[in-house]
Amino acid sequence: MSPPTASQQPTPQPAIIGIVGGVGPLAGLDLQAKIVAQTVAGRDQEHLPVLSLSWPGPIADRTKYLLGQVAENPAHAIVAQLRLLAAMGATVAAIPCNTAHAPAIFDVIRDGVAGFTSPLRLLHMLDETADHLATHLPGLRTVGVLSTTGTWRARLYPQLLEQRGLRVVAPDAARQETIHAAIYDPAHGIKSAGRVTARARADLARGVVALRAQGAEAVVLGCTELPLAFAAGAYDGLPLIDPTWVLARALIREAAPGQLRALQV
Repeated sequence: MSPPTASQQPTPQPAIIGIVGGVGPLAGLDLQAKIVAQTVAGRDQEHLPVLSLSWPGPIADRTKYLLGQVAENPAHAIVAQLRLLAAMGATVAAIPCNTAHAPAIFDVIRDGVAGFTSPLRLLHMLDETADHLATHLPGLRTVGVLSTTGTWRARLYPQLLEQRGLRVVAPDAARQETIHAAIYDPAHGIKSAGRVTARARADLARGVVALRAQGAEAVVLGCTELPLAFAAGAYDGLPLIDPTWVLARALIREAAPGQLRALQV
């Protein structure tokens, strides 16, 4: 039998992307949409294979865990869902939740993933965001961060970015309550409303303005619900950094680098 010609060779298949999509569900959908938007594809069949598991029930709230309001570490349920994604064929995965990257949670997740029978490369959302800042905003000196109170108290972004020579500004305690409520409030919070309410958007915009007054030259939207409130990559000329968008591009880079859409200058 003759060997197959070049035209008969099977087309290399891209890696399968896995998403823990229930932390929270809107954030999971946003990440998948941004993967599609950042992928070079001329037809449906050219888009990347993505397994998004939106199963929020078993995963304890990350902020409540960090604040000591629940005893169960959400890492264990996240590991179980990553194991399921790996068993389904995912080889690179991510968790679209900034707060889940607190060491008390993420270190447990990373240790759990290391023991999987099926190898799974797990990306780190905050590291990818810090790398993005260093590469694309090299002149940045002061950066602001909006986030959940769990991420705020744990100083996740300040610790990471200060190590890279940046000055980091964040809301004061009173303003932080308002920011956290825009995410979690039962009446107007994005998580409970399932959308960005007018009050949430206004409170978040005031948070951005306050950080600019503290000297921020860019603002990291350090909760995956926050980018939903801002349609553009800037607010009144101030650059807004969307870690979900950064993570989407990082997943494409790992799964099929040739299909990563070029950045618009």
